[in-house]
Amino acid sequence: MGRSESAAQVFRSRDPIRVRLPALLRQLGQLALLGLLVGLACLPFNLLDRWQDALLHQLPSFSGKPWRFETLLLAASPMLTVPLLLLLQRGVWAAGAGSGIPQTMASVEDPAQADRLLGPWPTLKRLGLWAIATLSLLPLGREGPVVQVGAAVAQGLRRRFPRFLGSLSQADLLAVAAGAGLAGGFNTPLMGVVFVAEEFTNRFAAALVWPALVICGVAAAFSNLTGQPQFALGTLGVEPIEMMQVLWAIPIGVLGGLLGAGFGLLLLAFTRFCLGWSRRHPLALGLAVGALLSLFLLVSGGGAGGDGEALMALMISGGSPAGPLGDGLFGDLIILVVRVLGPVLALGTGIPGGLIDPAFAFGALLGRGVGELAGVAGLGLALGMTAGLAGATQLPVITVLFALRLAGDQQLLPGMLVASVLAALVSRLVLPQPIYHALAEVTRPAP
Repeated sequence: MGRSESAAQVFRSRDPIRVRLPALLRQLGQLALLGLLVGLACLPFNLLDRWQDALLHQLPSFSGKPWRFETLLLAASPMLTVPLLLLLQRGVWAAGAGSGIPQTMASVEDPAQADRLLGPWPTLKRLGLWAIATLSLLPLGREGPVVQVGAAVAQGLRRRFPRFLGSLSQADLLAVAAGAGLAGGFNTPLMGVVFVAEEFTNRFAAALVWPALVICGVAAAFSNLTGQPQFALGTLGVEPIEMMQVLWAIPIGVLGGLLGAGFGLLLLAFTRFCLGWSRRHPLALGLAVGALLSLFLLVSGGGAGGDGEALMALMISGGSPAGPLGDGLFGDLIILVVRVLGPVLALGTGIPGGLIDPAFAFGALLGRGVGELAGVAGLGLALGMTAGLAGATQLPVITVLFALRLAGDQQLLPGMLVASVLAALVSRLVLPQPIYHALAEVTRPAP
């Protein structure tokens, strides 16, 4: 029996168990090893994310205290770091620019590019750029870098050991490992598996899904040394009947889809604009973007900073991101606007990051605002989270899985499903191409 024989073939084989078992154990061992290495590679991202949360909780929206000298310095940090990041991206760290997902997609589509796009130096440079951005409270997620680092681990193993997981093609191996990076970065194994099928390969095949389950499960297990709560951001604790969920899921799903699509259109337009400006005037562009992001931090009391998870945790616990403008309707609207524009500015410049958490955050703000009008703020928050992310990514299955992981209340599943699907459909009407694929085309170098 050849080493490259797949596990499915092993199971179907009529050879005696003593022949099949070693091949199966060898394959499971290789899958577990890849998952372990990807999980360990995600540790720095998760650690930096916690440091970011600790910094955010010093700011007025989260601490309830007024601005102080040291917190004003935190709010001013984007003015210093964004120009630095853009200069680094145009210079010695150019290989680390970009979110990481377009680079991974290009490597899956054309594995010949993998050595150049997923090598150790681009990976380390992307981690360095993302670390500076994260600790400067830029409104970025982390799925881009963790997806890329997962694929980079697999590329390194296959390059060093050409027969490693030989039953998987190079493209499938990179896709599965990219999903494991997402699982490790968010401690959500099923989300990583579905991401492989829903975004990278467009197919749910047993020969691909079961290796993804093993790798993503092991990666998530080893990516957080201290673990995470069962529900990462808290528990909503609302118990509306299913019909009430569905009724509210319709308007919130439509609004979330429109908001997510609008976010995608703005991000694409600003990315195109920055492609020229970042080459010719990186310092001027960095100063302008950094100044705006610092202004957003000030007017929101810090609520516009970070990936958005701290903001969602605050709202799930019943709090409100009160900035200098207060926590009324006007103040909430300002925070919603800056939570949409902030990620557009940061991601559009090519700084490594992601849009999953930011989209969740602005969807949560939208849904809570709509829900408060009818006295169902908690329900609106849950439905808005799913609608915002599904509208931005057009990935409804991943959205529901992630929403349940972050704010786990499975009683909300009917409403979340309706809101997610509606938002993805509405978004597709406005933005025909899913955002990750559209960004990959925009940022792809000319032949």
